[in-house]
Amino acid sequence: MSKQTPVVAIVDDDPRLLESLEELLESDGHAVRSFSSAEALLAEGLSDLNVLITDIGMPGLSGLELRDLVAKVRPDLPVILITGRHEIADRLRAGGVARLFCKPFDGPALLAAVGDAASDGANGER
Repeated sequence: MSKQTPVVAIVDDDPRLLESLEELLESDGHAVRSFSSAEALLAEGLSDLNVLITDIGMPGLSGLELRDLVAKVRPDLPVILITGRHEIADRLRAGGVARLFCKPFDGPALLAAVGDAASDGANGER
């Protein structure tokens, strides 16, 4: 029985962060697809993804709007939110959002969250 490589999509309008996250995730054995906007991700589709990591503050469709759209279209797809704005993170955490990281974030902690999310998604959890 072969184990499928988890496919992680990253959406962020900062090209340096995209590159950094891509390298981190690939070094941990994930297949990565990077997008500079939510619209670019949606144009390519969500069907083959195991985990989505998205920045909250982006031009156009925000990460929160993307998360809400994904919840309707692919409710089984785990979403991890990232933000550089700690006040937004504090408010979201108070509202019960668990998969949330503030920039700069701890690489090993993010990898652990991606691994957990990929497992949860494979089990139908969100």
